[in-house]
Amino acid sequence: MKRALTVLGVLALATTACSGSGGGNVPGVSGGTAPVTVRWSTWGSAEDVKLYEAFTEDFHKRHPGIRLKLESVAKYEDYHPKLLTQLTGKTAPDVFFVGDDNIGKFVQAGVLTPLNDKLAGPDSKSRPEDFFDGVYGGARKDGQIYGVPNDTNPEVLWFDKQALKDAGVTEDPAALNAAGKWTMATYLDMNAKLKAAGKAGSIFWNWYGSTYSMINGFGGKTWDGGKFVATTDPKSLEALRTLAKGYQDKTFLSADLLPDSNGPSTQFLKHKAGFYAGGRWVIDSLRKGGELDNYDIVPFPSQTGQPMPGAVAASYLAINKETKLPKEAFTFLTEFVSKEGQLLRLKDGGAVPSIKGAEQVVLADGYPAHAQTFLDVRDTGFANYPEEVSVPGLTAAINEHLMKVWTGKVGFDQGMSELGKLVESKLG
Repeated sequence: MKRALTVLGVLALATTACSGSGGGNVPGVSGGTAPVTVRWSTWGSAEDVKLYEAFTEDFHKRHPGIRLKLESVAKYEDYHPKLLTQLTGKTAPDVFFVGDDNIGKFVQAGVLTPLNDKLAGPDSKSRPEDFFDGVYGGARKDGQIYGVPNDTNPEVLWFDKQALKDAGVTEDPAALNAAGKWTMATYLDMNAKLKAAGKAGSIFWNWYGSTYSMINGFGGKTWDGGKFVATTDPKSLEALRTLAKGYQDKTFLSADLLPDSNGPSTQFLKHKAGFYAGGRWVIDSLRKGGELDNYDIVPFPSQTGQPMPGAVAASYLAINKETKLPKEAFTFLTEFVSKEGQLLRLKDGGAVPSIKGAEQVVLADGYPAHAQTFLDVRDTGFANYPEEVSVPGLTAAINEHLMKVWTGKVGFDQGMSELGKLVESKLG
């Protein structure tokens, strides 16, 4: 999950030499001699950030009156606490990224600029309707948009044809999906065969993407009418029980618990697991050490074989409500998330465009063979539920508690009872 979020969060620009400052009445755009500087922030390593130099260079050529100054934070877990401190101290950047598990608290805090009018206005290059409805997640409240999805990473199941063959599985998951026969029962049967052959069935990261996609695949619900129902809905409980049993008998592996020396990518490349849940970012690992044609993707299965909503990792670009450069900040935001901006930023990246019309980024090189699946899941999927991300720390608390259940430290029935109470207490 951290890797997925890092890929999303660093759909960013490389640091460039900048002049001026982010605030005050600095001349530039309106006819002065010195450019104004829009400060913005994201998370990611220096290597990640370098991928997006092209956008910065292009933006500076087209907007000589605006300089972009990137203030990056290497680790995702350090990024949001620092940003909140900056916002409190009135030193925050003009524009900044917010992860899908944190966007709700920023909306609640009232520190973000409402964007509906700006996105619908004459200076916009990214209209509200250009983005897929489910991807807004907690960035939209009471009909108002406070953050724009800069790109996405739909959660899919990568599968290893060699591992499946070794386990005696003769059917191709992608072919089954195309025929409307990719069911949860078939998927679990493949996992059982992989386990019997001495391999792991599936590798999951412990995050809402995998967990909630499995719940949906069983026909269950996580949230319903503002209430957390995963611990009471029978089909949801069946999904969670299946996950707990699978983790404990090693049919499923938790990527979070694997050692760095033998992590999920390594095991997948060595044909030790049949399925690996992840986004388009997995391609990078496969290119470095795998036989590319040996791997393909399929959505999470459903009970009937028909498509169901899957999870979509997202991050958002938002504008500081107290920026002194609202016009210039919006110019950057709307161009960054526009079709042209995403085509430029994502052509060599590991994410999926959030905006309509940029699909060629995903389909251009024909890999994986069923790359259209990324787009199908994006188009009908969901970012983390607004009810959940509006409560600071709730997603992390749910994941932490579920890990106790997955590892058997807490019995299933007790764990579900405690989880329900935990969520209720945080909802207040």
